[in-house]
Amino acid sequence: MKLPVSTEWVLHCATALAQLEPGASVSAVQLAAHYDLPAPYLVKQLKSLVKAGVLSAATGPRGGFRLARPAQEITLLDVVEAVDGASSPYECREIRQQGRGAAPPEACLTPCVLAAKMAEAHEAWRASLAATTLDDVVATLPPQVPARTRQLLSKPS
Repeated sequence: MKLPVSTEWVLHCATALAQLEPGASVSAVQLAAHYDLPAPYLVKQLKSLVKAGVLSAATGPRGGFRLARPAQEITLLDVVEAVDGASSPYECREIRQQGRGAAPPEACLTPCVLAAKMAEAHEAWRASLAATTLDDVVATLPPQVPARTRQLLSKPS
């Protein structure tokens, strides 16, 4: 499975926001500069996170983006699905019933074994992401990283 590059962006941005003091917010421009990303495109992705209830946004001089819920309540699956959706990346088109090698209809009464295995893998992937919160990710970072992130993101870009 290949996810868009924007998925990496929002995972890192959400993790950076999880490292801030509670209630602190950061502008999209600051996040874009922090990771050397194009700000207009990043804003679009961050708005998807706001729409999904992962982030909240405020306008004005003290505005910006912040986590909408505590980091221990936001899973990696929440972040990924906010920008990529929840549908499976695999779609079985039943080609086992096409072409010269087409299986007879009576041999196709049960779901395709490949579709079933791909669905099983997708559910395992989702379960893994759902079992990991932003707080879990931050807890695995080297101890100096959250302080450095807070310091760098507190400076205007």
